[in-house]
Amino acid sequence: MNSHSDTSHREPNQTSEQQPGRAGRRRGLMRKRRLLAVGLMVSALGVGLAACGSSSSSTAATTTSAASTAVAPAAGSHTFTGDPGAGGGSNARSTNAAGGSVGTVTGVSASSFTVSTPTGGKVTVKESSSTVYDEGTKKSTASAVTKGKTVLVIGKVDSTTITASRVIVGASINLKKASANTIAFNQPNSSESKTTGTIPSSYKQGTGTIVSGTTATKATEASLSSYAGGVVDRVVRLSNGDYEVHNIGTNWPHHVFETSNFKVIGAND
Repeated sequence: MNSHSDTSHREPNQTSEQQPGRAGRRRGLMRKRRLLAVGLMVSALGVGLAACGSSSSSTAATTTSAASTAVAPAAGSHTFTGDPGAGGGSNARSTNAAGGSVGTVTGVSASSFTVSTPTGGKVTVKESSSTVYDEGTKKSTASAVTKGKTVLVIGKVDSTTITASRVIVGASINLKKASANTIAFNQPNSSESKTTGTIPSSYKQGTGTIVSGTTATKATEASLSSYAGGVVDRVVRLSNGDYEVHNIGTNWPHHVFETSNFKVIGAND
């Protein structure tokens, strides 16, 4: 009896001692599972961040690569229309020699006006007390220069600025016809290479004598009557008596050739 009673009293005690142990192991197992889950989440997050970083780096690399392969403007290229980065007229060598241009008046101020050439070039014309004005075949004054009028300007040329000695308002030059064979200056600069007509055998680029006065005026007007659109920045007399009229502000022609009687006979780049 006593033995049975002792056994019956010990079994509950043994059970109560074992249950806490199982619960503890269960809690430990659950804790391990939670830690494992957290570890997996952290790992996944790390992979995600790495992927994002890789994507950002790849994007940045692509952007840098695109920027580094962008085509830069060709060295020495210029615009003719007054672009802020131009630094002057296209292929211009400022000689301050006699020349001129023809076009339409686009703006007038107290001592200057602007002209748009048939090919879209912009020319600034400075006036002075010695500037002579003609309107057609008659003498005139500065008041004849108004917006929309066609003018032929003769004077000292510094790139796309002309200090006018003479302004002919309503010049007889047919702008549409005169500009038909002129190739406009474009940005970026795409040069043209061709020859038309006759090139004097005595011509060698860089040789000859720069002329002025009536001779330069006649040669300039004859050149612009055949090839309008740019600016004549000098007239050169060749050794045989012919003339080479140097033209800027166009892709073609840069050189116009005339006989000693100012007849246009050829042109080249």
